[in-house]
Order: sequence, then structure tokens, then C-alpha cells
Amino acid sequence: MTGTLANPLAARDHARAMEGTVVEAMPILPPVANDLPADVPADDLLWEETIAAGGYATRRLARGARLRLIDLQGDACASLLLFNANMPTERLNVADTMKVQWNAYLGQGKLLLSDMGRVLMSILEDDAGTHDSFCGPSNAATNAAKYGDGSNSGPTPSGRDRLLLGAAKHGLQRRDIHPCVNLFKGTRIEADGAITPQVGPFEPGRTVILRAEMDVIVVIANCPHILDPRDDWTVTPLRATAWRGPVTPADDPIRTATPEGLRAFQNVEDHFRR
Repeated sequence: MTGTLANPLAARDHARAMEGTVVEAMPILPPVANDLPADVPADDLLWEETIAAGGYATRRLARGARLRLIDLQGDACASLLLFNANMPTERLNVADTMKVQWNAYLGQGKLLLSDMGRVLMSILEDDAGTHDSFCGPSNAATNAAKYGDGSNSGPTPSGRDRLLLGAAKHGLQRRDIHPCVNLFKGTRIEADGAITPQVGPFEPGRTVILRAEMDVIVVIANCPHILDPRDDWTVTPLRATAWRGPVTPADDPIRTATPEGLRAFQNVEDHFRR
């Protein structure tokens, strides 16, 4: 044995020498961002991380927090799971998200609803316009069939297994990996029922900002969309930034936009009265 393998002290010294190293994809601790909105104090920054191609990330965010996702190079795919942080058996319900809002396509002003009729997060801003509520994440079998390897430790990991790694950090298991939404990669349903993928690549820098309407666990995987028609496993880094914000007021235009949405917000408010 040679080098750090043979000498634990050398391994320690090497590890300590890496302090301050900055790479393309990593969390920034303490979080620092030079492009926060003008009305957001730097002390309110909660999370700053670039999620690698094939990577995942997770955070617990308090009610009122804002989460900004940026498709840095135009080819990211943010597969998103949400849980009630105080009771993770309540989680994102994609079917209810679509049917309660009478709309299958996500965008600015839309809500991400739980299986208990409450709003987990709302979409404050969206300049991407290509999102998917139908297909869920890729999985080991689909990746193995397409790329030859679907394992978590291989070169072409799947969205589902990356979501599992993120959820496991909160004590959740494979059975807790429910259907997700995919942000930045879209689908359209044609008149004959066919699903047409909208996977780009797109212009770099497209942004989505979400607002936490409850205390939530956010889990994000950044892997190619399951319907990506390209032969190569292709995805680019995704940036996540979160900051503290006020709880949604009674006259908020997203809260009052529809009777169905208002009822979902009222369900949230009733939950926090207990």
C-alpha cells in the first residue's frame, strides 16, 4: 500500500488540504449568493447548491420559504418530490394537482397539492414553460434498457433511485417514492392521446421560483427525462437557491385565483391552527 492508503495521517492531511476547493456542483456552506432579489437580505439565504448532472439534493424548508431553480445550461431536468415535513405520509399528489386545477400543465400561478387537499408549494414565477406532470422519473429498468446500465453506482443513474437517496436522508424508504413532477423538461398530450416530449436543449438560465405553503421536505433529482429521445444519457447542472419569506397573505392573487385553490389554502390554514 502506498500514499494515503498506507498512511492515515497523510490521508488526513490530504483531506484537510482540500478545504476551500470549489467545483462546478456542490453546496455552498455557509450559503452565499450574489443574485438574490433586491428585497431579500443575505441573512435570509437558506440554501445554495449546484446539483450535478446525475445528482440529487434535499432540504427541509419552512412555510413561506422561496425556492429558486435555475436550468444553468439549458438541459437540466428537476424531478421534484414534496412531503409535509411534520407528517411525511402527506405528500405531493400529482393526480390531484392536475384534476383539482382543471389543468394538466404546470406554470406560474399553479399549485402543487398534497394527497390531503392542501397546497405544499405554489409556483410564483416561471419563464421555462416546459414541465411534465405525466411521466414521473426514469428508473433502473428503463435506463438499463436504453443506456445499458441503470444502477445507482453506474454512469447512467436513474431519477427514481436518486430520489430514493434523497428521501432516505429523512428516514423515508422506497415505498415513499411517489410520482413526481419534472421541471424544465415538458410533455404535451396530443389529440390522439400520444405524449410528445419537450426536452430541448433550451436556452440557458431558465428559472422557476416556488413558495413553500407548508413546512416541506424537498427532494430533487437531476437525471435525463424518461422520454428523452437522445441515445446518449444527457443532462446538465441545476442550481437551487432558497431563502426565507413571509407566509402567504389572505389577499395573495395565487391564493384567491380559483375557488378550488382557495379551498386548498384554507385547508393549509386550518392545519396550522391545530
